[in-house]
Amino acid sequence: MKKPVLVVMAAGMGSRYGGLKQIDPVDAQGHIIMDFSIYDAVKAGFGKVIFIIKKENEADFKAAIGDRLSKVIDVEYVFQDLQNIPEGYEVPADRVKPWGTGHAILSCLGTIDAPFAVINADDYYGSHAFKMIYDYLTTHEDDDKYRYTMVGYVVENTLTENGHVARGVCVTDENGYLQKINERTHIEKRENGTAYTEDDGQTWTVIPEGSTVSMNMWGFTPSILAELKARFSKFLDENLEKKSIKMRILPSICSG
Repeated sequence: MKKPVLVVMAAGMGSRYGGLKQIDPVDAQGHIIMDFSIYDAVKAGFGKVIFIIKKENEADFKAAIGDRLSKVIDVEYVFQDLQNIPEGYEVPADRVKPWGTGHAILSCLGTIDAPFAVINADDYYGSHAFKMIYDYLTTHEDDDKYRYTMVGYVVENTLTENGHVARGVCVTDENGYLQKINERTHIEKRENGTAYTEDDGQTWTVIPEGSTVSMNMWGFTPSILAELKARFSKFLDENLEKKSIKMRILPSICSG
């Protein structure tokens, strides 16, 4: 089996941080969160990293991050492009953002022939998570079912003292298999525990202590790429004219 690949979704970094050069270091040596993720991935055994970025950010990304990381692991770049959609479809004139996580991973089509993990560029996962997902990817192959995985986190361990976070609240069966993910875009600590709101704070719903949430750390075999490609056309048929809709189909593919 080939060494697993780490795919880092970084196409949204410029918009979130106001430009790559403004990314804040997290230590005195100037490291950013991504440095720690790559270090943990290399330590776990990953053999390559693929960065999903915007083409216009390539030079800045390499200067700020990529060139440094290429000294410790093989690095490749793919580009998430709004126009990267199946033939016969046309991007609406007022659409400015790509189509979300599923669309980002599709940018890797044709570049991956090994099991791979997917992470966000700006989340901290911890070394144990990379070891767990590496061990899974190197011991599981597709058979009569896809053998995908997701590393889950206890919700209260993923919160911040500085505002709210977005997390996918997981529904699992008694054996720990993922059944569903409910996206909650505004979760924070409250007096009565962890809670989320969907109406700008008018009402709050408590999330039970110890609940599992997703931070977008997924493990896949290459079969996910063909599956995403097959489902993308159907997604566009149903959602092309919806301005802000994103392709959130990973949970449906990976659950059940």
